Amino acid sequence: MQIIASAPARLPLSEVGSFARRIEDLGYDVLHVPETVHDPFTVAALAVTRTTRLVVRTSMVVAFPRSPMVTAYAAWDLTELSGGRFQLGIASQVRGNIVGRFSTPWSEPVARLRDYVGSLRAIFHSFQTGADLDYTGSHYRFERLQPYFNPGPIDHPAPPIWTGGVNERMCVLAGEVSDGFVCHPTSSHPRMLDHRIRPALARGARTAGRTGQGPALVVAPQPLLAATPGELAQVREERRPELGFLYSTPAYRRQLEEFGLGEVGEALSETARRKDWTALAAHMSDEVIGMLVPQGTYDQMPSILAGWYAGRCSGIVLKAPDSTGEDQRYRRLISECRDIPATAAS
Repeated sequence: MQIIASAPARLPLSEVGSFARRIEDLGYDVLHVPETVHDPFTVAALAVTRTTRLVVRTSMVVAFPRSPMVTAYAAWDLTELSGGRFQLGIASQVRGNIVGRFSTPWSEPVARLRDYVGSLRAIFHSFQTGADLDYTGSHYRFERLQPYFNPGPIDHPAPPIWTGGVNERMCVLAGEVSDGFVCHPTSSHPRMLDHRIRPALARGARTAGRTGQGPALVVAPQPLLAATPGELAQVREERRPELGFLYSTPAYRRQLEEFGLGEVGEALSETARRKDWTALAAHMSDEVIGMLVPQGTYDQMPSILAGWYAGRCSGIVLKAPDSTGEDQRYRRLISECRDIPATAAS
């Protein structure tokens, strides 16, 4: 099983290199780079230049504000710079952010993301082979790439393209066109994987005539983890408001509904509509949290995660330790979790 860390959203750029080096030293296989307050390609460049083994994957670049050509240039450069250790994760984001934060047009996201992936693959092919660029899709058209603007071939395959999402159509799309799919934390429970995510990925793969198991699958369960049961109880209290806020978003309610907790989701959403943020935590009882999130001590967690995910995915996101004082525990934890049987990537 691949074990994956995520770069903290507000990690200063001056600390990215040392953070990535520490992640590599702890035994992580992959570093996810989000797009929040920093340009993800800048963060990825800083990470790959200070590591030698670690795979660096954007998770996720907001696709639609960028032309696929702009994204392709950045991904191509990072693939060459990293010696083939860069992977490109792209996602649609919600309409409010695309229109209000980026001031770019909104259109139907599934069809547009499908066309975005097709554009990238066509551009990568032209980069690598020098063939004329001639791509026409539902949202993008590329017919001009003079030799002066073509970066030319590199000594590595084109970067794998990963996508993410929460609704069924995005999962089906990933099954059709993506090399890998990253589950949202609220879609990472084994019941969600078995009942919704993996069947949708498989349906997409069949539609596209793909052989094997379709795209690789990564989960992000955000486990509650501590050294002792007492410390675990404290971690649970600290996470309770965050979980309440997370599940107050209607789009993330599917996992609650899977457990027959639709009323909890309604109550959380109504509380959020009133902007009564401090009251959200009260809806996340210990019993509810226990259904949704893996939790245990460092010694218990490898077997807990094995019970949840053995044979169900190819990678698990585990939050990196906040302090170096926990590094030794994490080295052992990561080593043991890597032994969990994984699905084979196609």
